[in-house]
Amino acid sequence: MRAMQLIDTHLHLDEEAFRPDREKVVARATEAGVTMMISIGITASTSRAAVSLAANYPMVFAAVAIQPNYVSQAAPGDWEIIEELSIQPKVVAIGETGLDRYWDHSPFDTQVEFFDKHLDLARRRNLPFIVHCREAEQDVVAQLKRAALVGPLRGVMHSFSGDAETALACVELGLHISFAGMLTFKKNDALRAVAAQVPLDRLLVETDAPYLAPTPFRGKRNEPAFVRHTAEVLATVRKLTPTEIARATTENARRLFALPLPN
Repeated sequence: MRAMQLIDTHLHLDEEAFRPDREKVVARATEAGVTMMISIGITASTSRAAVSLAANYPMVFAAVAIQPNYVSQAAPGDWEIIEELSIQPKVVAIGETGLDRYWDHSPFDTQVEFFDKHLDLARRRNLPFIVHCREAEQDVVAQLKRAALVGPLRGVMHSFSGDAETALACVELGLHISFAGMLTFKKNDALRAVAAQVPLDRLLVETDAPYLAPTPFRGKRNEPAFVRHTAEVLATVRKLTPTEIARATTENARRLFALPLPN
């Protein structure tokens, strides 16, 4: 039986964890029905690596940014590198950007400043943006509301772990909601309840590989082939078949990121 077709909208294919067998990881994803994947930059150097991987693999696309936990480490010229990379072929988004109150790696006002810079860049490049949010839901929604005063928003809350109020506020602002392996964890009934409330045309799936491996691989290295486990749980939550949720999330991803039809 042919595997259902999925798009992994968020992973870090450049990570050292994939260095020994990256080719096999991509091959396994393809065999599992993953037709496309978006490799995400979190610094100037990893953004450059994401662009390079997208050039080398037909099914890989790239997003470029300086992630909030790294903004205080940005060297002079790093932001200009992000701007230059953002016009490269196969760059389909600006991200990940956003806010993080869990880690104390970057001053919060610096995070806010860079979040605005990424939102502005996404608008100037006519690209969607990808939001990292950890224990900063109210701050993120408030900043997105300010950004919405400038013009319509187009983006995604990646690896969503917040409550329904936050999810629906983001949907109202024009964003998609992406779920990762946490949706499959045994004690995450509350997150599954949130996933049941998000409009079907705003749902995405991702791995955030090599992190957040879903059940039954929790605690191991994650990889894009595993996105189907999150999709299957999402299908159960939505009372749909896995094929139906795959079709919906794939159409949503293709529309948001302006991805081509698979060969």
